[in-house]
Amino acid sequence: MDLRDVSDDLSQVLYTKSQLDERLAEIAAQIDADYERKDLLLVGVLNGAVMVMADLSRALSIHCEMDWMAISSYGSGTSSSGVVRILKDLNSNLLGRHVLVVEDIVDTGLTLAYLLENLRSRKPASLEVMAMFRKPEAARNDIEVKYVGFDIPNEFVVGYGLDYAGRYRNLSGLGTLAPHVYS
Repeated sequence: MDLRDVSDDLSQVLYTKSQLDERLAEIAAQIDADYERKDLLLVGVLNGAVMVMADLSRALSIHCEMDWMAISSYGSGTSSSGVVRILKDLNSNLLGRHVLVVEDIVDTGLTLAYLLENLRSRKPASLEVMAMFRKPEAARNDIEVKYVGFDIPNEFVVGYGLDYAGRYRNLSGLGTLAPHVYS
């Protein structure tokens, strides 16, 4: 779905498909260099990272494996419950593997901090994070994200894996959702 298809629902277009593709190619080149001759496992965080994971893995020149996790820190509302749950665990053994967690967005960092602690306990050779988007103003945890697509403002964004009420996830770019949609 193109951003133009929902232009009335967006306050602003932040990044187009071509801008996202260009940045992912740059990140993939760096990952190729950093993980050359290493056993790389990409761990995608469902559901938001599906788009990023698919595009990033195709942009890589090195071999890699992929696995998925689903975690949640949200209850029935829009604010965090403070409790993180693993909804779907990995199928892969991390022992001695080089693991790159692939995220759509790092917001407060609370859920990601829990995930990284959990994955570290499985004794990977290395553990790093790639996030397509990061909101520095929203951060409540000091989490190092080795590969960042774009730093974005602390606004309600949708597209490229990010949704509102299950919609907009399949937008090819990223935009700020207009307040009339969610108020």
